[in-house]
Amino acid sequence: VQLQASGGGLVQPGGSLRLSCAASGNIFRLNIMGWYRQAPEKQREMVATITSSDITTYALSVKGRFTISRDNAKNTVYLQMSSLTPDDTAVYYCKYDGGRMTSWGQGTLVTVSS
Repeated sequence: VQLQASGGGLVQPGGSLRLSCAASGNIFRLNIMGWYRQAPEKQREMVATITSSDITTYALSVKGRFTISRDNAKNTVYLQMSSLTPDDTAVYYCKYDGGRMTSWGQGTLVTVSS
């Protein structure tokens, strides 16, 4: 499975941004897709995940500010980010887990700065 992430960029504190991740290839019907992020000199961490039946999980640091969703017809997962702070600055990666396969997207940079 190949993942193509997009939507990163520079945004001011308090602003919003939406990330997209399109999956292609041999997509297993039952799967989990998610967003992870890695800030400079920090470990990669889970941000949000969503199953093929729309069950979601969120990191405590983003709960209430970020929303993950998916369009199964388009094999695309989204991350709507609001009330962004400089602590949200990181490279955001999408991830696919399904059919005993794990794939990572190439990452998209989100910079929150005034």
